[in-house]
Amino acid sequence: MTAVAVTDIDRSEIRISPTARRVAEPTLASTWLGASGTPIGADLLEWPPDVFALTDVLLERADAFRFVLSPPPDAVWPPDRFADWGEAVGQAAHEWSCWAEDRDGPVPGLVAEEWDVIGAACELSLVELADGGNWRVCDALLTLHAIADEACAGLFVALDRSDGRGCGYRARGREFLARTGSLARTHPQALRVLPKIRTPPTGRASFSRYACVVHGAGFNPRWHKVPARHPGTDPQADHVQMLLLPWPLKVRASDFRAIPGSVQRLEKEPFGFFEFVPEERLDLDLVDRVLVAALDEVGGIDVVVLPECAIDEDEIAALEALLACHGVIYLQAGVRGRPTHPGSLGGNWMHMGINSTMEKSGPLPSPIRDPWFHIRQNKHHRWSLDEAQIRQYNLGGALHPDIQWWEAMDVPRRSIQFLQVGEEITCVSLVCEDLAQDDVAQVIRSVGPTIVLAGLLDGPQLPSRWGARYASVLADDPGSGVLTLTSFGMAQRSCPAGHDRSRVIALWKDAATGTREISLEPGAHGVILTLSGERTTRRSADGRRPVDTGTHYYDVAVNQVIASQTGSYCANRPVASPAPAVIEIEELTVLTGWAEGVTEALAYAPARARSLITDAHAGAAWRTELGIPDPSSRLSEGIDSIARALDVATPTGGVPSLSALLSSVSNARPDEQALDRLTRRVLRSTLEQLCSRRSSEGYQP
Repeated sequence: MTAVAVTDIDRSEIRISPTARRVAEPTLASTWLGASGTPIGADLLEWPPDVFALTDVLLERADAFRFVLSPPPDAVWPPDRFADWGEAVGQAAHEWSCWAEDRDGPVPGLVAEEWDVIGAACELSLVELADGGNWRVCDALLTLHAIADEACAGLFVALDRSDGRGCGYRARGREFLARTGSLARTHPQALRVLPKIRTPPTGRASFSRYACVVHGAGFNPRWHKVPARHPGTDPQADHVQMLLLPWPLKVRASDFRAIPGSVQRLEKEPFGFFEFVPEERLDLDLVDRVLVAALDEVGGIDVVVLPECAIDEDEIAALEALLACHGVIYLQAGVRGRPTHPGSLGGNWMHMGINSTMEKSGPLPSPIRDPWFHIRQNKHHRWSLDEAQIRQYNLGGALHPDIQWWEAMDVPRRSIQFLQVGEEITCVSLVCEDLAQDDVAQVIRSVGPTIVLAGLLDGPQLPSRWGARYASVLADDPGSGVLTLTSFGMAQRSCPAGHDRSRVIALWKDAATGTREISLEPGAHGVILTLSGERTTRRSADGRRPVDTGTHYYDVAVNQVIASQTGSYCANRPVASPAPAVIEIEELTVLTGWAEGVTEALAYAPARARSLITDAHAGAAWRTELGIPDPSSRLSEGIDSIARALDVATPTGGVPSLSALLSSVSNARPDEQALDRLTRRVLRSTLEQLCSRRSSEGYQP
């Protein structure tokens, strides 16, 4: 083929029609089709989160949310056609939630009315919507957006108040979220509707309070629910005792090793790969003695946190066995993973382990060791050590400062693991550099988790350093409590020119109490951080009344821990292999969602509890409609276990009651099987959760 120079082309032969030059002006229909891959159709009304996605996309693309703050001329917001717009929205959402459960009769009145306005305007240009030129359509979109948002309440965090209607719809929504990672039926590669846990306390206006839209396939969010909490309903149940272990306590330059033969491009800007392999393994005897001292100080430890790369993956089982012996309910530890096959790279992830006893500061375990539930939050961005950092950490003896060294780790597909742990604490765990990524921060800001825990292999956690700056962003908006924790050994290696070494190993920041530096004092091996929870307000800038249904955690105490001279019997206890998993973490999330549905029904409409748990069984038509599979045989057995517990709490010829079920599941039975034991714990925790929230409000049944 003969190459043709651009200058040889006869431009007179190129003909482009004026209409071909114009890009088609986007309409409501084309905008939604481009965002979701589906047309605007009445079938969206079957599932409120779908309508939330539609209205959110159109209002966001047209920048029309601004009209609730600054309406166009001759328009008012909230609409004056309502005596009380917020009340009308809430009532319509309630009716829609009930209708979505069985779709008996027509779509509720206000929902149908606003939908008809939108349906008739599908070919309206996005520009006209953005200009406010058709105010009635804009009004309908804003109103339906608010109704759909209210109808998303309870699809992740269970409702505090209800009349029992719609509890089946909400239980289905919780299962759908666990299965798909989204509340909406749109393809997740296009967009997802995620729960919104909290709204910003100040500053940025939020136009929803129960749901948010995340676009694109950049992340794969997963949602987990584990009803682990303190037993009982007193205020102490809202405390969390966290033991921070900033290990390794000593880091040597030789712990950083260049991968042989990995250096490339020697002639210009050379780079290579390194791995972090500490010489010392996890000292379980020291962990045991630190726990003995910590328990002596505060009576019980709920959570143990270790920073990035603190343990090897083959140390997880022994560590969890030791923590279970001390009544610890939750472990978060940075893990160094080994390559899975020759030529591959190792992994770097945050391991989240949840004790299946699901009882914080509970009794010492029986000889039967139930398996822990495991969640893995991968690290997605490699650490890059340049010359400045090599000098800062005094690593020149191990890594040549003229070479750019990249962490030798596998980079998996990006995901964010959201975990609700009792007391409505929704946690996100991040690994080092992921804290500084704008795309990660955007998802977290949209969702607003209660707590963000970031494990780092970094220098001291000073307010002037990068970790604190990114933590501050999330603490201010959406108002999450943020903890960053690094290794004391790395903090001591960090000594930039002109600075002294620092013992600050962690930083806590929340919107209420501000920033707290947490140091490891001389002689100490760990630090206890005590957090307390309280109600906080969900706000929406569209005119709905604020509601106090959120949860906020703040720090109340910091205590240094010096390891005890003597350990416990746990240190010499043989580490038995855990039994096989009773059910997987996704199935536990589904089981918990249905237990919450039963709890809601018992509290507000006891006669509906039996039909609700029947709806959870395999073969239910709603699963086919939502496109999710039937439960596995083990999950079905767990659902059957809930049904049997309801039978025990039901008097002859009567209906079950919340108090009878709580009494029935409060104590273990000598002959109960592992799955029945797990189900009983799930039910007890969800029942006590609701009773605790009602008690805090002075509710009188």
